[in-house]
Parts: sequence; C-alpha cells; structure tokens
Amino acid sequence: MSKKSAWTITFKRISKNKGALIGMFVVVTIVTVALTAPLIAPYDPYKQDLLSSLEGPSLKHPFGTDIFGRDVLSRVIYGARTSVSISFLAVIVAIFLGMTAGTVAGYFGGVVDEILMRFLDILMAFPDILLAIAIVAALGPGKSNLIIAIAIYSFPQFARVMRASVLTVKNNEYIEAARAVGESNMAIIIRYVVPNAMAPIIVQATLRMATAILTISGLSFLGLGVKPPEAEWGTDLAMARVYLEIAPHLGIFPGVALFLTVMGFNLFGDGLNDALNPRLKDR
Repeated sequence: MSKKSAWTITFKRISKNKGALIGMFVVVTIVTVALTAPLIAPYDPYKQDLLSSLEGPSLKHPFGTDIFGRDVLSRVIYGARTSVSISFLAVIVAIFLGMTAGTVAGYFGGVVDEILMRFLDILMAFPDILLAIAIVAALGPGKSNLIIAIAIYSFPQFARVMRASVLTVKNNEYIEAARAVGESNMAIIIRYVVPNAMAPIIVQATLRMATAILTISGLSFLGLGVKPPEAEWGTDLAMARVYLEIAPHLGIFPGVALFLTVMGFNLFGDGLNDALNPRLKDR
C-alpha cells in the first residue's frame, strides 16, 4: 500500500474539521471576489449619483447607496480587492523577513541568535496596532506605507516561529549526513532546513492575513490607511458612522464583510494548524 502524501493527509484532516471547512469556504469566496471584482461588481464603485444619495437596499442597489450615490455593494466588492491585495503583499514581505531572520538565528545560534532575538523582543514589546499607527503616522497614509507597517510588526512572529522550527529540524540525521558529505551551510539551509520547517509558517501566514486585514481597516477608519475615495471597508465605515441613524446600511454591509473575512481566515488558520501538526496521527 502506497504511503499517503502530506497534502492528502492534510486535506483529509481539514475535511473532518467543520470550522476549517467553513473558514476555507469563506477564504476562497473572498479571494475569488477580490480577483474578479471588475467582472462581478454591478456598478462603478467610484461613480457618483447625487440624486440617489443614501438610498436604502433595493433591487437596483441591493446594499443601498452612500452619501454620494455610489453603489455600496460595488464598494464592498472592491473593498475586498483592496484589503486582500494589501494584506497579501504585506504578509509576503513579513514572511521573507521573518524566515530569513528566524533561519539565521536558529541555524547558527550563539551571538547571532541572541542579537536577532533581542531585536525582535523590542519590536514585539509594542502592541501591533500601536506600532502600525506609529509607523504610518511617521511615513504618511497610503498603500505602500500600510504594507511596510504591517510587514514590520508581523515579521517578528514569523521569525520566532521559523527559529523554533529550524531548531527542531537542524538536529535531524539527514542534516548531519549533508554536513558529512561536505555540503555548505547555504545549501543545507535551502535544500533541507527551510522546506522541512515551512509548515508552521503556512499556518502563521493564514492567521496573519486576518490580523493584517483588520489592521488595514482600523488604520483606514482612523484616516491613516487607504485614502478616499478608494473603496476599502475601514474607509467606508469611517464615512458611515456619520449617517448610522438615517442610513445604517452604510455601516452594516462593510462591517459584516470585514467580520466574515477575519473570521474565515482565523477558522482556516486554526484548521491548518490542526492538520499540519506533526503530533497528530492520521486515523
């Protein structure tokens, strides 16, 4: 009987976890909406129609319109595109920085490990959102600065996870065998250490997507993130708070989209953590 592949075992475990399946469905849906926004949005999210200002949900505008007569559904759809793209790029940068720092610290140890870990301790001493606010306030609002801020406060978590994983992997026999045949440290790290230490990074990346999306919306709500009139859930929520009494739909739909997205990534991340946990045996 052939040995099951790691992906087959992982999918089997996820399929048994209802929360993970719900999270995966939400994540796939949100990513699909983000990628196909220009095709599925019923209206131009930036086109104003002042004669239709603050209309409630209807057949013509299922989520209603905002103060400028823009279609809220279209803005929610394009908001998914904005949030997912920024958070994805930020997490990719954080993964690269974190994996580099964590691999170097875990593999070489000693003074290098101490210096890197103490630097990461300093960054992790600040709450994520406060550090992000400080960075964006210093650099100014905008997409690129949002990516920088999220990457800076996120990469210490990736570095610590990677370091812990590398400390376990580097003591395996195949690493000693690679050293014995004369392979360089760089070759060992690239060919053996990093591929076998990746599983916890995948889980952390999924969970960080949720945090990044929440941060993007929070900073945009405060006026430090995505600049109006670009469609983004936090920006739309900031505008909606002024009209909640007369047009509650302005806050309900972007808020629900944000909630479902963050919940989906968290559920999927938890499911991946269970599925990729090497201590769990496949039944």
